[in-house]
Amino acid sequence: MGLDTFTPEDPIFKKESVLRDTYTPDELLERDRELQEYQNALKPVIKGEDPKNIFLYGQTGVGKTIATEMVLNQLETDQQKYDYLNIQRVEVLCKGLTSSYQVSVKLVNQFREASDKIPTTGYSPDAVLDMLWTHLEEQDATHVLIVLDEIDSIGNDDDILYQLPRANSNGNVPRNQTKLGVIGISNDFTFRDNLSARVKDSLAEEEIHFPPYDANQLQHILRQRSENAFEDNVLDGGVIKLCAAFAGQESGSARQALKLLYKAGDLARSRDQEKVTEEDVREAEPLVQSSKVSDELQALPTQSHLTLYSVLIMHYEDKLPAKSQQIYQRYKIAAEKVGSDIKTDRTIRDRLSQLSLKGFLDVKEKNKGSQGGSYYLYDLDIRADLVKDALKKSSRIGETLD
Repeated sequence: MGLDTFTPEDPIFKKESVLRDTYTPDELLERDRELQEYQNALKPVIKGEDPKNIFLYGQTGVGKTIATEMVLNQLETDQQKYDYLNIQRVEVLCKGLTSSYQVSVKLVNQFREASDKIPTTGYSPDAVLDMLWTHLEEQDATHVLIVLDEIDSIGNDDDILYQLPRANSNGNVPRNQTKLGVIGISNDFTFRDNLSARVKDSLAEEEIHFPPYDANQLQHILRQRSENAFEDNVLDGGVIKLCAAFAGQESGSARQALKLLYKAGDLARSRDQEKVTEEDVREAEPLVQSSKVSDELQALPTQSHLTLYSVLIMHYEDKLPAKSQQIYQRYKIAAEKVGSDIKTDRTIRDRLSQLSLKGFLDVKEKNKGSQGGSYYLYDLDIRADLVKDALKKSSRIGETLD
C-alpha cells in the first residue's frame, strides 16, 4: 500500500492550532476574579510607585501564564499614555533550573548579547548577583518586572527569591533609578508552603490562587475554542460535555480538556468520519491520560527526577516499599553518578511528599506503637515503564537507565 496524497482538505478541523498549547486566546474565560486581582496588584506601577511582589499558584493548565501575558501586555500598552513611565519586563522559565545560582545566571544572561553570556559555573553566587544588580541599574526603565515561571523547580534553594524582592530596599538597585518587582508563578502548592519565612515575607506581598476549573467552566472554554477549531456541525451534541466531565473529574485543567477534544477530533479524522462522537472521546481519554502522566513526569525538576529514579531502581531491586532514609541513600549515589549537587535529606523528603501528592508515589504510615514510633513507606503508584520512559528523556539521567 502506497502513501496517500497530501491535500489541505479536512472534514473535521477548520483551524486545529486553536486547540494546541502554543495558542494564546484573545480572552481568558472564567478568570475574571483572578484577572481583576492581578490588575489591582499592579496598580501601583501605573501610578509610578513601587511594585508589589506577586505570587501566583495553582496546578498546570489553569491560566496563570496566559493571565500574566495578558495583564502585562495591557500594562505595557497603557503605560504609553504616561510620560513618567518606562516599564520593562524580564521573563525567565525556571523549568530545569534547580538552584538560585542557576536562576541568577539566567537572569544575567537575559541582559547580555550571545557572545557575552556567562557560563553556569565559574563564578561565586555573590559575583553573579553583583552582575545582576549592575545590569538592572543600567536599564533605562522606571520599573523592571521580573517574571519567574515555574519557580518551584528550584526547590529549597530559594535565596534568589529573597534577594530580588529586597533589591531596592537593600540598596542593591537604587529605587530612584529603577523600581524592581517580582512575579513568581508556581505549579506546586507545597512549594509555597515550604518557602522560608523570610522569602514569604518578601515575595508574597500579593498572592493570587488559580483554582482548578469545574466541568461547567471547562464546557464554556471548549465551546469558545471549538467554534474556531472545528468545521460547522461536526461535533456530536455530547462531545464537549463529556470532554469537560473527564477533565473536570481528573484535573480541572483546561489544557487537558483541550487535548482530549483535539485527540477525539484527530481520531475521527484518521478514520474519515464526518462527525466527532462521544465514542471518539472515550477512546481518546486513556491515550491523553497516558500522555499527561508522561508530560508531567518529564516536566519535573532535576532533583525530583533523581528522587524518582532512586525509587525506580529500588523497585527493580524489589526493595519497595521503603523508608525515606533508605531512598535518600540511593539518591546520594544517583546524584553523584550524574554530577548533581547532593541535597539534604529534608529536601528529598519534601520531594517524596510532592511526588506522592502528584500521584506518582504511594505512601503509607506505619506505627510501631509507643516504643517504635511512626514512619512512612513509599512505593511506586504508577507503572514502572512510564517512569522509565520519562526519565530516559532526561538529558542527565537518561543514559544511566540503559
